[in-house]
Amino acid sequence: MVLLGAVFLHRRPETVRVEPRTTLLDCLRDNLGLTGAHTGCEHGVCGACTVEFNGEISRSCITYSAACEGASVRTIEGFDEDALMVRLRAAFTAEHALQCGYCTPGMLIASTALLKSTPNPGEEQIRDSIGGNLCRCTGYRQIVDAVKLAAAKLDAQKK
Repeated sequence: MVLLGAVFLHRRPETVRVEPRTTLLDCLRDNLGLTGAHTGCEHGVCGACTVEFNGEISRSCITYSAACEGASVRTIEGFDEDALMVRLRAAFTAEHALQCGYCTPGMLIASTALLKSTPNPGEEQIRDSIGGNLCRCTGYRQIVDAVKLAAAKLDAQKK
């Protein structure tokens, strides 16, 4: 067991004891009870395990917990007070952009990152930003429409 100390989870310091081979995903789910990041492919391909790691989106299934010393990690549970995430969640609901919900946390985190860097993205930019997240239910059209809606509301708010 190694001590994983000084991790800032949702902006709060957290200390956890884990095996060196424990992935961040397993640590989040098994040790910290945060189940918003989902286990999918376990190869970093499907995006179900997406988290924010030091301000960038990252796949928690291929990140070892031991590499997180001193890092800032935010899971979907840490976005509850984020105004942009609140707007995206409302847009996802309005556009019926979720069905089974398995991909939704990763889609929301990827979309939030996009809208922070590109407040008024085109459809191609949206598709590129969510391209690393697999969805088997919606066909992506509703997800793209939801991100467009959230971006339009952001743009209207600025005017």
